[in-house]
Amino acid sequence: MCFALAGMAVLGAENGATVSLINGKDLTGWKTVGAGPNLWTYGKAALNPDNPALLKVDGPGEELISTNRTVNLSSEQSFGDCVVEVEFMVGKSTPGNSRDSNSGVKLMNIYEIQIFDSYGVAKPGKLDCGAVYSETPPLVNACRKPGEWQTLVIDFRAPRFDAAGRKIENAKFVKVTLNGETVQENVEIAHGTNVSRNAPEHATGPIYLQGDHGSVAFRHLKVTPLDKSGNAQQRVPTNNNQ
Repeated sequence: MCFALAGMAVLGAENGATVSLINGKDLTGWKTVGAGPNLWTYGKAALNPDNPALLKVDGPGEELISTNRTVNLSSEQSFGDCVVEVEFMVGKSTPGNSRDSNSGVKLMNIYEIQIFDSYGVAKPGKLDCGAVYSETPPLVNACRKPGEWQTLVIDFRAPRFDAAGRKIENAKFVKVTLNGETVQENVEIAHGTNVSRNAPEHATGPIYLQGDHGSVAFRHLKVTPLDKSGNAQQRVPTNNNQ
Protein backbone atom coordinates (compact mmCIF):
# COMPACT_ATOMS: atom_id res chain seq x y z
CA MET A 1 0.00 0.00 0.00
CA CYS A 2 1.30 3.47 -0.90
CA PHE A 3 0.12 6.83 0.25
CA ALA A 4 -1.53 10.05 -0.82
CA LEU A 5 -0.06 13.28 0.58
CA ALA A 6 -1.76 15.61 3.04
CA GLY A 7 -0.98 18.71 5.12
CA MET A 8 1.80 18.88 7.70
CA ALA A 9 1.17 17.77 11.27
CA VAL A 10 3.67 18.69 13.97
CA LEU A 11 4.06 15.80 16.38
CA GLY A 12 6.13 15.07 19.52
CA ALA A 13 8.02 17.64 21.56
CA GLU A 14 10.77 15.86 23.45
CA ASN A 15 13.04 18.90 23.08
CA GLY A 16 10.73 21.90 23.00
CA ALA A 17 10.06 22.34 19.31
CA THR A 18 11.25 18.91 18.13
CA VAL A 19 9.27 17.71 15.12
CA SER A 20 8.65 14.06 14.22
CA LEU A 21 8.42 13.71 10.45
CA ILE A 22 7.47 10.02 10.17
CA ASN A 23 4.03 9.33 11.63
CA GLY A 24 3.87 5.57 11.00
CA LYS A 25 0.68 5.82 8.94
CA ASP A 26 0.94 7.93 5.79
CA LEU A 27 2.97 10.63 4.02
CA THR A 28 1.37 13.57 5.76
CA GLY A 29 3.89 16.43 5.67
CA TRP A 30 5.84 15.22 2.65
CA LYS A 31 6.00 16.11 -1.05
CA THR A 32 7.19 13.61 -3.64
CA VAL A 33 10.07 14.63 -5.91
CA GLY A 34 10.90 12.85 -9.17
CA ALA A 35 9.15 10.72 -11.74
CA GLY A 36 7.78 7.20 -11.49
CA PRO A 37 5.53 5.33 -9.07
CA ASN A 38 5.42 6.10 -5.37
CA LEU A 39 6.50 2.86 -3.67
CA TRP A 40 6.83 4.21 -0.11
CA THR A 41 4.84 2.20 2.38
CA TYR A 42 4.80 1.34 6.09
CA GLY A 43 5.54 -1.95 7.80
CA LYS A 44 8.42 -3.85 9.36
CA ALA A 45 11.57 -3.74 7.23
CA ALA A 46 13.82 -6.75 6.61
CA LEU A 47 16.30 -7.97 4.00
CA ASN A 48 14.71 -9.66 1.02
CA PRO A 49 16.13 -13.24 1.06
CA ASP A 50 15.54 -13.57 -2.70
CA ASN A 51 17.59 -10.42 -3.39
CA PRO A 52 19.64 -9.12 -0.42
CA ALA A 53 20.21 -5.80 -2.21
CA LEU A 54 16.54 -5.06 -1.56
CA LEU A 55 14.39 -4.74 1.53
CA LYS A 56 10.96 -6.28 1.98
CA VAL A 57 7.95 -5.54 4.15
CA ASP A 58 7.95 -8.26 6.80
CA GLY A 59 4.61 -7.67 8.45
CA PRO A 60 2.83 -4.62 9.89
CA GLY A 61 4.78 -1.78 11.48
CA GLU A 62 5.50 1.93 11.51
CA GLU A 63 8.76 1.92 9.52
CA LEU A 64 8.83 3.91 6.27
CA ILE A 65 10.03 1.53 3.56
CA SER A 66 10.84 1.63 -0.13
CA THR A 67 11.31 -1.91 -1.46
CA ASN A 68 12.87 -0.65 -4.69
CA ARG A 69 13.82 2.58 -6.47
CA THR A 70 11.05 5.16 -6.11
CA VAL A 71 10.40 8.88 -5.77
CA ASN A 72 12.24 11.07 -3.28
CA LEU A 73 10.54 12.76 -0.32
CA SER A 74 10.87 16.43 0.65
CA SER A 75 9.33 17.74 3.86
CA GLU A 76 6.68 20.43 3.63
CA GLN A 77 8.19 22.08 6.68
CA SER A 78 11.43 24.03 6.33
CA PHE A 79 14.26 24.30 8.83
CA GLY A 80 17.38 26.40 9.36
CA ASP A 81 19.92 25.44 12.04
CA CYS A 82 18.82 22.06 13.35
CA VAL A 83 19.68 18.60 14.60
CA VAL A 84 18.32 15.73 12.52
CA GLU A 85 18.08 12.28 14.10
CA VAL A 86 17.02 9.25 12.07
CA GLU A 87 17.42 5.49 11.95
CA PHE A 88 17.84 3.79 8.57
CA MET A 89 18.27 0.35 7.04
CA VAL A 90 19.75 -0.61 3.66
CA GLY A 91 20.28 -3.86 1.82
CA LYS A 92 23.56 -5.39 0.67
CA SER A 93 25.45 -3.48 -2.01
CA THR A 94 26.27 -5.25 -5.24
CA PRO A 95 29.85 -4.79 -6.54
CA GLY A 96 29.82 -2.46 -9.52
CA ASN A 97 26.26 -1.27 -8.89
CA SER A 98 26.30 2.21 -7.37
CA ARG A 99 22.52 2.33 -7.03
CA ASP A 100 22.00 -0.68 -4.77
CA SER A 101 21.70 0.21 -1.09
CA ASN A 102 22.21 3.88 -1.94
CA SER A 103 20.23 6.68 -0.31
CA GLY A 104 20.87 9.89 1.58
CA VAL A 105 19.52 12.58 3.86
CA LYS A 106 19.71 16.07 2.40
CA LEU A 107 19.47 19.25 4.45
CA MET A 108 17.60 22.04 2.66
CA ASN A 109 17.16 19.59 -0.26
CA ILE A 110 20.78 20.18 -1.37
CA TYR A 111 23.39 19.27 1.29
CA GLU A 112 23.62 15.47 1.43
CA ILE A 113 24.93 13.02 3.99
CA GLN A 114 25.37 9.74 2.15
CA ILE A 115 23.63 6.49 3.12
CA PHE A 116 25.16 3.38 1.60
CA ASP A 117 26.11 -0.19 2.46
CA SER A 118 29.77 0.48 3.25
CA TYR A 119 30.10 -2.33 5.78
CA GLY A 120 33.66 -3.68 5.84
CA VAL A 121 35.18 -0.96 3.63
CA ALA A 122 38.72 -0.45 4.94
CA LYS A 123 39.14 3.14 3.79
CA PRO A 124 35.79 4.85 3.17
CA GLY A 125 35.66 7.52 0.48
CA LYS A 126 33.47 10.41 -0.59
CA LEU A 127 30.67 8.09 -1.76
CA ASP A 128 30.55 5.90 1.35
CA CYS A 129 28.13 5.98 4.24
CA GLY A 130 28.56 9.05 6.42
CA ALA A 131 30.28 11.09 3.70
CA VAL A 132 29.27 14.61 2.78
CA TYR A 133 28.34 13.23 -0.60
CA SER A 134 31.10 13.66 -3.21
CA GLU A 135 32.81 16.22 -0.95
CA THR A 136 34.24 14.85 2.32
CA PRO A 137 34.78 11.18 3.27
CA PRO A 138 33.75 10.00 6.73
CA LEU A 139 36.42 10.13 9.44
CA VAL A 140 35.80 6.46 10.25
CA ASN A 141 33.75 3.61 8.85
CA ALA A 142 30.99 3.20 11.42
CA CYS A 143 28.68 1.22 9.13
CA ARG A 144 26.81 -1.81 10.43
CA LYS A 145 25.88 -4.89 8.41
CA PRO A 146 23.15 -4.55 5.76
CA GLY A 147 19.73 -5.35 7.19
CA GLU A 148 20.59 -3.81 10.59
CA TRP A 149 19.15 -0.54 11.83
CA GLN A 150 21.67 2.30 11.99
CA THR A 151 21.47 5.70 13.68
CA LEU A 152 22.45 8.96 12.00
CA VAL A 153 22.58 12.28 13.88
CA ILE A 154 23.29 15.48 11.93
CA ASP A 155 24.02 18.81 13.65
CA PHE A 156 23.62 21.34 10.84
CA ARG A 157 24.25 25.08 10.65
CA ALA A 158 22.49 26.88 7.80
CA PRO A 159 24.26 29.41 5.57
CA ARG A 160 24.08 33.05 6.67
CA PHE A 161 22.95 35.96 4.51
CA ASP A 162 23.15 39.72 4.93
CA ALA A 163 20.21 42.12 4.61
CA ALA A 164 20.73 42.30 0.85
CA GLY A 165 20.52 38.52 0.52
CA ARG A 166 24.23 37.97 -0.12
CA LYS A 167 25.73 34.87 1.49
CA ILE A 168 28.24 35.82 4.18
CA GLU A 169 28.84 32.39 5.77
CA ASN A 170 28.77 28.88 4.33
CA ALA A 171 26.57 26.08 5.54
CA LYS A 172 28.29 23.75 7.97
CA PHE A 173 27.94 20.20 9.23
CA VAL A 174 28.88 20.98 12.83
CA LYS A 175 28.93 17.30 13.73
CA VAL A 176 27.61 14.11 12.19
CA THR A 177 27.59 10.79 14.03
CA LEU A 178 26.85 7.35 12.62
CA ASN A 179 26.04 4.68 15.18
CA GLY A 180 27.56 6.87 17.89
CA GLU A 181 30.88 7.52 16.11
CA THR A 182 31.83 10.94 14.72
CA VAL A 183 32.08 10.81 10.92
CA GLN A 184 32.06 14.57 10.14
CA GLU A 185 33.02 17.56 12.29
CA ASN A 186 33.04 21.29 11.46
CA VAL A 187 32.82 20.70 7.72
CA GLU A 188 31.86 23.82 5.75
CA ILE A 189 29.95 23.40 2.52
CA ALA A 190 30.30 26.25 0.01
CA HIS A 191 27.54 24.90 -2.25
CA GLY A 192 25.09 22.05 -2.62
CA THR A 193 26.48 18.56 -3.08
CA ASN A 194 26.75 16.64 -6.36
CA VAL A 195 23.76 17.40 -8.67
CA SER A 196 22.81 20.31 -6.38
CA ARG A 197 26.21 21.98 -6.69
CA ASN A 198 24.76 24.99 -8.52
CA ALA A 199 21.41 25.08 -6.71
CA PRO A 200 20.39 28.33 -4.99
CA GLU A 201 21.15 28.45 -1.27
CA HIS A 202 18.68 29.69 1.33
CA ALA A 203 18.46 30.36 5.06
CA THR A 204 15.87 27.60 5.53
CA GLY A 205 14.77 24.57 3.56
CA PRO A 206 13.21 21.09 3.72
CA ILE A 207 14.53 17.73 4.85
CA TYR A 208 14.93 15.37 1.88
CA LEU A 209 14.99 11.57 1.86
CA GLN A 210 16.45 9.99 -1.25
CA GLY A 211 14.49 7.11 -2.74
CA ASP A 212 15.46 7.16 -6.42
CA HIS A 213 18.61 5.02 -6.13
CA GLY A 214 17.86 1.93 -4.08
CA SER A 215 15.80 0.20 -1.45
CA VAL A 216 15.86 1.88 1.98
CA ALA A 217 13.87 2.16 5.21
CA PHE A 218 13.63 4.94 7.78
CA ARG A 219 12.16 5.29 11.25
CA HIS A 220 12.23 7.69 14.22
CA LEU A 221 13.01 10.77 12.10
CA LYS A 222 13.12 13.83 14.38
CA VAL A 223 14.24 17.40 13.70
CA THR A 224 15.07 19.83 16.49
CA PRO A 225 15.34 23.45 15.32
CA LEU A 226 18.20 25.39 16.91
CA ASP A 227 18.55 29.09 17.64
CA LYS A 228 21.57 31.07 16.44
CA SER A 229 23.49 30.03 19.56
CA GLY A 230 22.99 26.34 18.80
CA ASN A 231 20.38 25.79 21.53
CA ALA A 232 17.12 23.94 20.97
CA GLN A 233 14.27 26.29 20.25
CA GLN A 234 11.27 26.13 22.54
CA ARG A 235 7.72 25.93 21.30
CA VAL A 236 5.73 29.08 22.11
CA PRO A 237 2.82 28.13 24.39
CA THR A 238 -0.68 28.61 22.98
CA ASN A 239 -2.91 31.00 24.91
CA ASN A 240 -6.36 29.46 24.66
CA ASN A 241 -7.93 32.63 26.06
CA GLN A 242 -7.04 34.66 22.99
